[in-house]
Amino acid sequence: MFEFRDLFQWDRFITPTIIKTFYWLVIALVMLFGISGIFSGLAAMAISPFGGFILVLSSIASVVVGIVFSRIAAEFILIVFRINEHLGAIRDQGQVQGHGGHDPGQQY
Repeated sequence: MFEFRDLFQWDRFITPTIIKTFYWLVIALVMLFGISGIFSGLAAMAISPFGGFILVLSSIASVVVGIVFSRIAAEFILIVFRINEHLGAIRDQGQVQGHGGHDPGQQY
């Protein structure tokens, strides 16, 4: 977890620790809009049964797609930060071995 002072320092990223909170917030919003669409579809069935039924089905499909895409977006953000951590570890490992940097004249 992050501390309040981490908000004012740039040594550590806070996004990986709060991404789960934003993910669940998005899930709640997707569910709320889905339930709203289902109720709208049920109300529209009084006017047009087929149109209301299509609205209910599209609302359910939208909830499923919204949940999947929000999970993909959250995982993508976490992957970007994990790549950054791994690249930092590789850089630090190269510096520990006494190889302070890349020698342009050296053949690999």
